[in-house]
Amino acid sequence: MPLDTYKGHGFRKDLVNMLADLKPQFIRFPGGCFVEGEWLRNAFRWKETVGPWEERPGHFGDVWMYWTDDGLGYFEFLQLAEDLGTLPIWVFNNGISHNDQVDTSNVLPFVQEALDGIEFARGNPNSTWGSLRASMGHPEPFDLRYVAIGNEDCGKKNYRGNYLKFHSAIKLAYPDIKIISNCDASSHPLDHPADLYDFHVYTSASNMFSMAHQFDRTSRNGPKAFVSEYAVTGKDAGAGSLLAALAEAGFLIGLEKNSDVVEMASYAPLFVNANNKRWNPDAIVFNSSQLYGTPSYWVQYFFSESSGATIFNATIQTNSSTSLLASAISWKSSEDQKTYLRIKIVNFGSNLVNLRIHINGLESDSISLSGSTKTVLTSKNVMDENSFNEPKKVIPSSSLLEQAGEEMDIGLPAHSFTSIDLLMASSYIRTPADSFSAVSSI
Repeated sequence: MPLDTYKGHGFRKDLVNMLADLKPQFIRFPGGCFVEGEWLRNAFRWKETVGPWEERPGHFGDVWMYWTDDGLGYFEFLQLAEDLGTLPIWVFNNGISHNDQVDTSNVLPFVQEALDGIEFARGNPNSTWGSLRASMGHPEPFDLRYVAIGNEDCGKKNYRGNYLKFHSAIKLAYPDIKIISNCDASSHPLDHPADLYDFHVYTSASNMFSMAHQFDRTSRNGPKAFVSEYAVTGKDAGAGSLLAALAEAGFLIGLEKNSDVVEMASYAPLFVNANNKRWNPDAIVFNSSQLYGTPSYWVQYFFSESSGATIFNATIQTNSSTSLLASAISWKSSEDQKTYLRIKIVNFGSNLVNLRIHINGLESDSISLSGSTKTVLTSKNVMDENSFNEPKKVIPSSSLLEQAGEEMDIGLPAHSFTSIDLLMASSYIRTPADSFSAVSSI
């Protein structure tokens, strides 16, 4: 274990700092298929991952084929979320693995295990499981508000019956906890109660970009969407390509514009040890002494201010290209308390695009003449990647915006993601009438 760790709690500081730079609002743990196991005997069971590290039995992760000593256990994930000032989302096994499952009539021990896990996180230090947490050095409860019942189990024959057992027991004991179902409700309603539903997508770059409109027609009634796993995979991804990142940027713009129904989203997987890769691609790649972010990591950087921001209408008028997607938000800097209007535009095409931007609904002199910036993620080749030898080959480049105003001409490089942050004058007042439009010429 490194001696200089993040807030003294065991995590490598450089790795967590990269995560913190994205300003995450939640951490979903301990994973997806890792929770299920190929067989239930090898599933992640939280009670075996707490207490003194040297006393934890560990288990064989038979989905990804490696042994884990569970030194990174339930407590450590909760502690990491707290250290980052973010919310934990606990995914637990619901009696179902990839190859076997517990009948609903016999699932109560799994239900009790989940209830005990919530008590470990939230119970008072005199409770059975809260006292164990206290003995590990954390008498105060953790802020656990979300739990997910299983991972990708919706199609399993016992999922609905098992889910209802968990849902009833958890809501009875902890009515404030939000429960996440594995079943997708983006195109049809669920047949069971849920606060949120899980949505996973791994696909090609072209499909991912087209899915920017996935939630446009989703019902605004009922549970919210949690896009807890998404990434471009296969040949388009390489080992983390610019092409993959741009497609994901387009998808995220769609999620941002549908944030009235999409409550949360997270790229997956987050970290990978280059010496033991079991999945490709990943957001942050590391070895014993180095690390770098893939272009997909840097796309997250563009959305780090989106949580809690105000969204405005953004339209692009063009007859010659379907490769452009845009969104607009206003956000307030926590560092200088200044307000910015951020316009994000993906050019997924292979040609330079010249845009004339119009911002409507602002009072005169709302945009400051100085202090605005433009940030661009692009590279010479759409399949370019970062590596230990070239960790900054594909990273955002920022510059001052010289012609900030309600009307601007902007050039979008081929295969690029551009963010324009316009500094708003102190008298600026956000109104629902504010909007952004752009006319393109290629």
